[in-house]
Amino acid sequence: MILNKTRLWVATAAFAAAPAFAQNIAVVNGTPIPKSRVDALVSQLVKQGQQDSPQLQAAVREELINREILMQEAARRGLPTRPDIKAQIAVADQTVVLRALIEDVMKNEQPTDAEVKARYDQLVKQAGGKEYHLHHILVDNEQQAKDLIAKIKGGASFEDLAKQYSKDPGSAKNGGDLDWSDPKAYVPEFATAAEHLQKGQMTDTPVHTQFGWHIIRLDDVRDVTPPPLDSVKPQIVQQIQQEKLQAFEENLRKQAKIQ
Repeated sequence: MILNKTRLWVATAAFAAAPAFAQNIAVVNGTPIPKSRVDALVSQLVKQGQQDSPQLQAAVREELINREILMQEAARRGLPTRPDIKAQIAVADQTVVLRALIEDVMKNEQPTDAEVKARYDQLVKQAGGKEYHLHHILVDNEQQAKDLIAKIKGGASFEDLAKQYSKDPGSAKNGGDLDWSDPKAYVPEFATAAEHLQKGQMTDTPVHTQFGWHIIRLDDVRDVTPPPLDSVKPQIVQQIQQEKLQAFEENLRKQAKIQ
């Protein structure tokens, strides 16, 4: 009778301990590794692009076991109590908490569709303008540029002369073709000269910039076509969120008492 009661007590104790044990993925030298730690690391890896799977779970389990073994050795050597290590741990802890705060703020500061559309319209208006399709020849001195202008006016091929004489490695092989671009992408002297040309016209005199002497020809002009809203919406959302986060931080700083 006593034996039966003993067996019953052992079985009951084991049953009561089972849920607690199930919360741990391993026990290393008496120290449990909670499953919540596995879940946190797996979640972090999934956010980085890995796929949750039994293989990933097993790899994380082994990694955490190895970490615990190493941490116990570090503790045996007294490393966690060293002032420099404690300072680094404090910074790391702060980083984790601040990252969570930022995620929480960003989650609650999702811009509305109206805000996104208004920002898109603003960007389209700012980016409005013209794109120019240009050819150019770049040489080292003014006289050579003047000689090439004379040859082109005399019937020589602009493209052939660009391939032969231009010092611009990016466009020379293509006959001086600069493709479509906003004039503001070029240095001011070049942009100003290009904007004063008519379609098919070439500069009558060489244009001097920090790179040398240019002969510029305007082939065509077109209105800038903005990308559709859907293609840039993620970037606009991120931009607005960053602005709201910055405003949130600035507001907290204004309210803080800093001595």
